[in-house]
Amino acid sequence: MISHHGLLLTGLLAWPALGNAAVRAHTRSCRCLPTEECWPSPAEWAHFNSSVDGSLIQTTPLGTPCHAPSYDADVCDEFREEWNVPEIHYQSSSSVMAPWFANGSCDPFHPIPKPCTLGNYISYAVNVSHPGHISRALAFVTAHNLRLVIRNTGHDYQGKSTGAGALGVWTHHLKDIQIHPHHQDAHYTGPAATLGAGVQAFEAYQAADDHGYQIVGGECPTVGIAGGYTQGGGHSALSSRYGLAADQVLKWEVIDGAGNFLTATRDNEHSDLFWALSGGGGGTYGVVWSMTSKLHASTPTSGLNLTFTNANISQDTFYEAVTLFHSHLPTIVDAGVMSIFALTNTTFGITPLTGPGIPVAELESLIQPFRDDLDTLGIAHTMHTGQFDTYLDQFEAMMIDVPVGIAQYGGWLIPRSVVRENNAALTDACRQITENGGYFVGVGLNVAKGPGEVYNAVLPAWRDALIHTVLSTPWEWDNGHEMLVNQYKMTHEFVSLLERLAPRSGAYLNEGDFLQPNFQQAFYGENYPRLRRVKAKYDPNDIFYAWTGVGSDEWVGDDADGRLCRAGGHDLVSQEGYGYY
Repeated sequence: MISHHGLLLTGLLAWPALGNAAVRAHTRSCRCLPTEECWPSPAEWAHFNSSVDGSLIQTTPLGTPCHAPSYDADVCDEFREEWNVPEIHYQSSSSVMAPWFANGSCDPFHPIPKPCTLGNYISYAVNVSHPGHISRALAFVTAHNLRLVIRNTGHDYQGKSTGAGALGVWTHHLKDIQIHPHHQDAHYTGPAATLGAGVQAFEAYQAADDHGYQIVGGECPTVGIAGGYTQGGGHSALSSRYGLAADQVLKWEVIDGAGNFLTATRDNEHSDLFWALSGGGGGTYGVVWSMTSKLHASTPTSGLNLTFTNANISQDTFYEAVTLFHSHLPTIVDAGVMSIFALTNTTFGITPLTGPGIPVAELESLIQPFRDDLDTLGIAHTMHTGQFDTYLDQFEAMMIDVPVGIAQYGGWLIPRSVVRENNAALTDACRQITENGGYFVGVGLNVAKGPGEVYNAVLPAWRDALIHTVLSTPWEWDNGHEMLVNQYKMTHEFVSLLERLAPRSGAYLNEGDFLQPNFQQAFYGENYPRLRRVKAKYDPNDIFYAWTGVGSDEWVGDDADGRLCRAGGHDLVSQEGYGYY
């Protein structure tokens, strides 16, 4: 079976020579593109639009005003200022926040005369407001052999929310939130919330808080909760207390690949689908309509920030402090605290510790042994703490904003055994990464669960993890060659350093390297074969494709035009280069 990763990387290393691919005959093994005779006629698109109540949107790339002949200096200047803020993108039916997958087709940072093209953007989107819209979209792409993309906000490091020539199912406006104070089933009795597929974290947080609850969601408030976040596992500042987002799920409502509206729970006839959707990856098994998840009683929540630099100390001393912090993490997270910490070769910051239900004095006592270590090493540091009435108050006051379009990412889960047995080697890997241009973010947490407590497809390596690492390299919009070099460095140097420390672990599929070798094992582990069987059952026509999703290794991209083809189902042609920029 041909790996789409291997093919893409071959093209990447050939950049920047841009050439035309040889002409070839296409079969139904490849999804149809707008340039081909198989593409639906204007009349067919119009008829489809009528069938979805006029909700079809033809894509005009967001950056169009920054390119001739549509150049508008004032609008373009505003776009340049806002491009790293999520709002401008999630209000669009087609924009993506991961710059790699926008592939320089139409953004504000390339020369004005450069043509603005669709490139890897979807061609159309259906702004769905009824399950029938989704079923009709699935029937349309099946009949015309089109690519399908499921999208909400466009928050996605893996390129799952876009694709050349695709029809997007845009769930962003499915904002219904229902609070259930007395949910009861065979496995859970307590409060719950049903969230439409378009609900974002900040909306869910506020709704829960208004009713005296808190809900597990991500650190970025604009990410959709029911989409790839929870479907991929979902870590949270509440995770050391309550577990991952996927551990909270009680019910899914989903439209499968045949257009059927299904309800999946742990105990009904679609329990296999429930299991797969709860941690087995988004965009793969069906289009989620809603998700019902546990709520938790609101608690006072404490927070703590701590920072220091390498000023007036040696680099050896600076990194020794990092080693010591890692050594204290098990005690901190086992108390129900989640820690975000960030590291460069000059700065270290805890941003923040979050303690739901933990008084600030207790949070301070948990960090005091590390502060004592810093004093012993002669490292000056600053610390700020706060006690808040609710988790939402702490989140809004202390959780840092997460810009978009600024980096490429990779990561690996570090088991606590590495810190216990090989902590110096972990710090050495951190040092090599940060002293060679990388940025290291750690999410320290404890999401271990006993047998039988959860029923989901979360990567098993999460249960042993102490640190979820998020590595990044900076993005420069008009320096394609350097971005290719950085991506190669991420895959073959940075992530590899951590893999060698914990070869039996894995990576968080929502924040891993999109060119992760052997992604089936790294992102899904022992669950992959079962997940593939679930996909075959609920997606019999192979409609759902998502980069690094289950079954994606059976497809391959034609790098010249973005075409998606079955691996082995067509003749690959040689190209002079990869069509980026």
